[in-house]
Amino acid sequence: MTDFLGIDVGKLHLHCVLLQNDKTPARKTVENTTSGFEQLDAWLRNRKSKAVHACLEATGSYGEAVSEHLYDAGHTVSVVNPQQIKAFGRSAMVRTKTDAIDALLIAQFCQAQKPPVWSPAPREIRDFRALLRRRETLVEMIAAEKNRLESAPDGIVRTTIKEHLQFLEGQLHKVSQQMNDHIDSHPGLRQTIDRLDEIPGFGEVTAMKLVAETNGFSVCTTARQLVAYAGLNPRHYQSGTIHRRGGISKIGNAALRKALYYAALSAKNHSRYFRKFVERLQAAGKRPKVIITAIMRKLLVLALAVVKGKRFDAALALDA
Repeated sequence: MTDFLGIDVGKLHLHCVLLQNDKTPARKTVENTTSGFEQLDAWLRNRKSKAVHACLEATGSYGEAVSEHLYDAGHTVSVVNPQQIKAFGRSAMVRTKTDAIDALLIAQFCQAQKPPVWSPAPREIRDFRALLRRRETLVEMIAAEKNRLESAPDGIVRTTIKEHLQFLEGQLHKVSQQMNDHIDSHPGLRQTIDRLDEIPGFGEVTAMKLVAETNGFSVCTTARQLVAYAGLNPRHYQSGTIHRRGGISKIGNAALRKALYYAALSAKNHSRYFRKFVERLQAAGKRPKVIITAIMRKLLVLALAVVKGKRFDAALALDA
């Protein structure tokens, strides 16, 4: 018999509820660390729980490590959109929200809905994504320190900011070199990034982000699925005689949308490839935000085609 494990993921702790047949739900809270994962393993063994279907919400980086740990331990894992759990809770008329109740709700959702099985990205993609996110953090820290330096008075504070900037820039150089070494040690990864780099609006860093945030474009098989994964699919509202089309759903990978947004800005302003497309939308009275979103979708679909083997013809950018 399969047991169902619901995990409410927090930055510091994991609140867990285990459903076993008709037994009273078992509860356990562990730290969101490697030692906490080991305590979770021991707890499951003590409960004589062998076949486990674990479920948790997609909460960014906080849940990645425990998801990978449970998968590597041989358990079935599902990572679901938080909106699904929220809707399930409303259907069950749950009026109270605590970490323990959320964990129970996730376990009950897993038992009732049997959500799709999740599997982690290959190790080389996971390591690459970690390096890329670290690089982005360092870039943001450097920008923040430079802003502080502009308004800092002369003296000790200004000196310490300069010293910290020097350290951060050294770390950025080190991480960038580690990224390049990692890519060079995986020829398939290098080939994919180089091919994506040819797309208008994309630079090498944008190409890297797309590969990292889509698990090497393995999360989806079709363009429509990939657009929905990025949260770029349109949001519709229909009730009775009211039909309204809103913006994009935004239910998807925010980091992927961010990378595509800046790529779309660059493509709109500097690429001939999208000039006629932009002019056609402008002539139809579309707002700038709508045009950028349309370019984001086109870039993502084009990237998928390139990854699947279609070579981007740079000459099209000159002829368009």
